[in-house]
Formats: sequence, C-alpha cells, structure tokens
Amino acid sequence: MNTPTLFGLCAAALIGIGLYGLIVNPHPLRKILAFNLLSSGVFMLFGSIARRGAALGMGGDPVPQALLITGIVVAFSATALAVALLLRLFAVTGAVTLNDHAPSKADSAAGEV
Repeated sequence: MNTPTLFGLCAAALIGIGLYGLIVNPHPLRKILAFNLLSSGVFMLFGSIARRGAALGMGGDPVPQALLITGIVVAFSATALAVALLLRLFAVTGAVTLNDHAPSKADSAAGEV
C-alpha cells in the first residue's frame, strides 16, 4: 500500500466519521465540529489526489491544490460564522438548541413562561 492510497483511506474514514456525527448528534456545536471533521476528510482527499499526480512523475496538479487552499479558508470562515451565530442564539435565548419549549430572556422578563 502506497502513501496516496493510505491518505485516501484515512480521508474516507474522516468523511465517514464526520457524516455520522453530523447526522447523529443533535447538539449544534457538535454538528459544527462534525462538519469540520467531514471537511478535513475532503481536504485530505484532495491533497491525496494532488499528491498522486506528483508521485507518477507528472508534477503536482495545481487545481486540487488551489481548491484545497480555498476550501480551508472558506471552511474557517464558515466555522467562525456558525460559532458566532451559536453564541448569539445563546445570548438571546439562554440555550443553544432550537426547542419550542425553551423560554427566551424576553419572555421571562415579561413574566411569561
């Protein structure tokens, strides 16, 4: 088993674990972390594809490398936005879930429960 194949298998495992965590976990922060794990697997897969071309003596393919760098930046900004929205949800409602029965701070200040 060569190195690109090993990286491809590790990428498939990361994608599978991230997808499982995204589907199973109801907590939003865990979903964000599972999504990051899934995207890390995709980045590793793109990296192994780019490495595979370089290993054959053809030189590295620049397209997967450019997609990899762009994807890392986009994933970081999407994670920052998701965490900021989650913090804002906690500041407004006092909870990090979107349950219907969770009272908000505005309702508790008005005397409604």
